[in-house]
Amino acid sequence: MQLTKYLQAQGIGSRKQCRQLIEQGRIAINGAPAEHPAAEIEPTQVHSLAIDGEALAVIPLPYYYILLHKPAGYETSHKPRDYPSIFSLLPDHLRATGPQAVGRLDADTTGVLLLTNDGAFNHRQTSPKQHVAKLYRATLKHPAGEELCATLRQGVLLHDDNETVAAAAAELESPHSLLLTLTEGKYHQVKRMVAAAGNRVEALHRLRFGDWDCQGLQPGEWRFIQP
Repeated sequence: MQLTKYLQAQGIGSRKQCRQLIEQGRIAINGAPAEHPAAEIEPTQVHSLAIDGEALAVIPLPYYYILLHKPAGYETSHKPRDYPSIFSLLPDHLRATGPQAVGRLDADTTGVLLLTNDGAFNHRQTSPKQHVAKLYRATLKHPAGEELCATLRQGVLLHDDNETVAAAAAELESPHSLLLTLTEGKYHQVKRMVAAAGNRVEALHRLRFGDWDCQGLQPGEWRFIQP
């Protein structure tokens, strides 16, 4: 891949802007100054990238996959209305490549959120036909017993919906802490299911999405993953 095209794919700027950065001696690849805009480069051999001495995260090409530990108070949207966008947690050059969220989490919901530029991967992970499991911890307003879990496993009828939805698994950590596994992705599903079962969700955290969890990441932190 030509160097200018590579830098453009990294979200650094237009091809013209990237060429100017190279000609001005402002780009370093693997610690060495990049001198020739037309030079050929192997993307998999790029281990470090810097502009004016400032290191940038090297974006895997052509597709990348990001695990974000979503904090509370962020919207899963490129055009947020009431809170900052979760995409503002990413560096500028990565955000410029147009990542999309794999599903959504409410502004007050925390935990595992996947981001990618791979539309096929996004579809596979969110399609109800794929039955990708998502594990949530719901903090309940009212103390609950096994009856609540049994109801959720058997299925509840959501408001304004025509058919029941059931949890793949449901168990209590404590009277106020519910672990719920879902394989669908309906709007506000956890909160609506718990409400339909006679309780209320006070706080919600997604512990796992498919094979991924947030271990090792503080709220707001992210890392590249390989599916």
